[in-house]
Amino acid sequence: MKLVRRALATTAAAAACIAVAVTTTYASEAPSRGTAAVSADLPPYVTEDFRYPDATRIQAELGITLKRGDGHITLADCASATGLMEVYSRTKGKICFRATGKTGHLSLEIPAVYGMKGDAAHQADVTLTAEGSKQNVTVAPNEWKGVGEAADPERRDHVLVEITVSS
Repeated sequence: MKLVRRALATTAAAAACIAVAVTTTYASEAPSRGTAAVSADLPPYVTEDFRYPDATRIQAELGITLKRGDGHITLADCASATGLMEVYSRTKGKICFRATGKTGHLSLEIPAVYGMKGDAAHQADVTLTAEGSKQNVTVAPNEWKGVGEAADPERRDHVLVEITVSS
């Protein structure tokens, strides 16, 4: 009799362990199966596309195109502070940028660029294009430099297309 009770107790304990294992496995798989049905009712995820905020308004007001960046180079009012990066364009005048953080990147389009001044704390690597050719220039902190048509023997119009800064 004791042997039969022991066998029944062992079988019941084994069955309970199997039931817990099956329940645990099913519970861990259940959310992945049910997620699709639940997520259809939720708004979509927000993904960062690195587009410049208010680019359409800036294009309309200033005639420059700010495309994409990492948020560490932003358009600034030239009168708001000293030590800003300055870009000089024959058609758009002086345009200033503020660099924050140790590094930054901005793709943009400013036409007829002829000069730049680096900001107080960052080295700027800029890329300009003219009629299919590229001009890469490094501007040290606080350095004034002729770029674009000022540095081109043919005096072609250059478009500033990229600014990358590092400290």
